[in-house]
Amino acid sequence: SRFGSCTLAALREFAGCFFAAGTVTRTQFQQLSAMAQKQESGCLPCTNCFVTVPQDKYYAVENFGKYSHMLKPGLSFAGFDCCGCCIQYRSITSRVDQLMVQVHTKTKDNVFVTASVAVQQSVKPDNTVDAIYKLSDVHAQIDSYVSDVVRSCVPHLTLDESFEKKDDISNSVQQRLTVEMGHYGFQIHKALVTELVPNAEVVQSMNEINKQKRLRDAAIMAAEGEKIRVVKAAEAAADAAQLQGEGIARQRRAIIDGLRDSITHGTQEALSTEKISELLLITQYFETLRDIAANSKASTVFLPHSAGAVSDVASQIRNGIMQAGAPGQQRM
Repeated sequence: SRFGSCTLAALREFAGCFFAAGTVTRTQFQQLSAMAQKQESGCLPCTNCFVTVPQDKYYAVENFGKYSHMLKPGLSFAGFDCCGCCIQYRSITSRVDQLMVQVHTKTKDNVFVTASVAVQQSVKPDNTVDAIYKLSDVHAQIDSYVSDVVRSCVPHLTLDESFEKKDDISNSVQQRLTVEMGHYGFQIHKALVTELVPNAEVVQSMNEINKQKRLRDAAIMAAEGEKIRVVKAAEAAADAAQLQGEGIARQRRAIIDGLRDSITHGTQEALSTEKISELLLITQYFETLRDIAANSKASTVFLPHSAGAVSDVASQIRNGIMQAGAPGQQRM
């Protein structure tokens, strides 16, 4: 039966059948009963001459089933009536109602989502007659328009774009409903896309993708940190080796200058490079022996048994350098 012609008791009985079948939820029934126009009776028994109009409702007076006029809030006298045969009343709420519409659709990247749209609507004060007599099921009409708009917008967007452009979808729904529902005496205050819920498997996959992405970023950052640590350690070792080499070079230069001054002091004799190299090798030879003796964990080391053998080592090094610098060796 049509909601526009049923009484509140009949509507409850009708919805009770759907509760049993699991077709209509209690929230949807409350929305339907709030928006549907209803048959009303007068405030006196057996007659509809007088009626009390609540502040939050619009009352329409019918004479033998034909619309006559609207009543203002308060106690009103509608005319003479006998047992409700002459005068009848129809009412519709003047409050702002919110309808929750759920739309199942698919995005551009083939992800099925459920969009929840909250539509806030009320009856236009100047078009109460159209709201009462033109439309029988406000919820079904709004549900159709919302579904049409959402299913025409979301398939052109990817899942990420759908979340980013929820305001654009809301504006499209509101513009469409404002134009279409205005013909039936209803004004749309706001249409909000409150939620976009992808399929549970898609949500799990997206969470796994984000998890792996975070793990990859963490691994990259850890590797970058290890790389920086190794590079800095190598740079520090290189700087230390450079400074150590410079220190050793200055040390040897000072040793050579000291040996030259101590040997040639008071004489006019000048030491040759060969003599200075031999003195330096001898000095390093004794320093090596001292270091080996000072180390308690030193292993067995085979060295020439006398210091005079250092001159032989120096001769071998000098001959090797001279042979390496010979023209024939350079060509080879």
